[in-house]
Amino acid sequence: MIEQKFSEIVQKSFEGGRLSKEDVLTLWHEAPLPYLMDAADLLRQQKVADPEVVTWQIDRNVNITNVCISGCKFCNFHCRLSERDKSYITSLDEYYTKIDETRALGGDQLLLQGGLHPHLDIEYYENLFRSLKERYPWLRLNALGAPEVSHIARISGITPAEALRRLHEAGLDTLPGAGAEILSPRVRKAISPAKPTVEEWAEVMREAHRQDIPSTATMMYGHIETIEERIDHLLLLRDIQADKPEGARGFTAFIPWIFCSTGTRLEEEGVVSHFSADEYLRLVAVSRLTLNNINNIQASWLTVGKEVAQRALRGGANDMGSIMIEENVVSSAGANNRFSADGIRAAIREAGFTPRLRDQLYNYRDESFLL
Repeated sequence: MIEQKFSEIVQKSFEGGRLSKEDVLTLWHEAPLPYLMDAADLLRQQKVADPEVVTWQIDRNVNITNVCISGCKFCNFHCRLSERDKSYITSLDEYYTKIDETRALGGDQLLLQGGLHPHLDIEYYENLFRSLKERYPWLRLNALGAPEVSHIARISGITPAEALRRLHEAGLDTLPGAGAEILSPRVRKAISPAKPTVEEWAEVMREAHRQDIPSTATMMYGHIETIEERIDHLLLLRDIQADKPEGARGFTAFIPWIFCSTGTRLEEEGVVSHFSADEYLRLVAVSRLTLNNINNIQASWLTVGKEVAQRALRGGANDMGSIMIEENVVSSAGANNRFSADGIRAAIREAGFTPRLRDQLYNYRDESFLL
C-alpha cells in the first residue's frame, strides 16, 4: 500500500502533472532513497534527448565587482564601497586577458556576476557588454542574476523589463539563476535582508522568459531553511516555468548546491555546513520529480565532490556543469573541488555515461580541439 502511494505520485510526475506540496513532502519524508533515485533516473531518461550522455561545459566565472550593498551572511567575497584596499571593478583589459585565456582552453562563454554596486547603472552594463561583444563576437554572456537586474533597474530609474530589454540588446545572452538561495521571505530576511525580495527575483525571471531570454534556476540549501521551505522553492520554480510563453525556453536547468559556511557570518552565528550525501541525492531526485517541466539538472561537483556528483547522475541529474576556469564566491566559503576538461570527462565515463561538451543552451559543441 505504501509503495502504491509513492508510485501514484511518481506516475503523476511522469505524465507531466503538477505535484502538490503534500505529494513532494511525502516523497521527501517517506520514500526510500533507492526508490526515489530509480524513479528520478527513469524520468531523466524520459526528459533528455540521449539518456546515455552526460553534458559538461567550459566557461569562466568572472566577477564584475566585489562591491555589494546586500551584505549576505553566507558570502565572504563581497566588500563595502568604503573598503578601498579590497574593492575593485574589473577593467576591460582584465576582461580581455581572461577571455583570451578562456578561448585558449576551449571556452565560449563568461558567467559574469558581481555585487549590487551602488554606482554601476544600466549604462555601465550596456557599455561593458557592447565592448566585449564588439571585440569577441563569438562570446556568449551568461550575465548577472535576478537580484542584479532588479538592483540595476532601481538605481537607473527604470523597470526590470526595460533593464532586461536593454541588457539583451547590448549583448546579454542568458540569465543565471544566481541570488535565489532559498526562495522564502523568512530565509531571505534572515540571511540577505538588503537583497531584492523573493517576489522581485521571481518577476525578473518571469519577465526574462517573456522576452525569451533563457535562464537557469538555482538553490543554495543547508543553512537555516526548513524542508518545507525547500519544497516551496521548488514549487515556485515549477510554477514560473509553467507560466513561460509558449515557445520560450525559460529555465534551461536547475542547479542545487550545499551551503559552504567556512568564514561566513552565518558560521559566526552558529550556522555550520553539515553535508550529507544521502540528503543531497534525495534533493536531486525530488527536484527531478517536482521540476518535471525543466529538462536539465546539474550535479554540483564543486560543493559535493566527484563521487557524490557521479551518484547523482543515476538519480536524476544529467549534467556535470562547467570545469569553472575561475570561480571565487563559493570557493571563498570552503568549496575546494576542482576539475580539468580531462578530469570531468573521465568522471562522467566512470559513472557509465558518454561525456558531451555543450553550450549554455545544451546544444552539443564540437570537441575536436580536445583530442
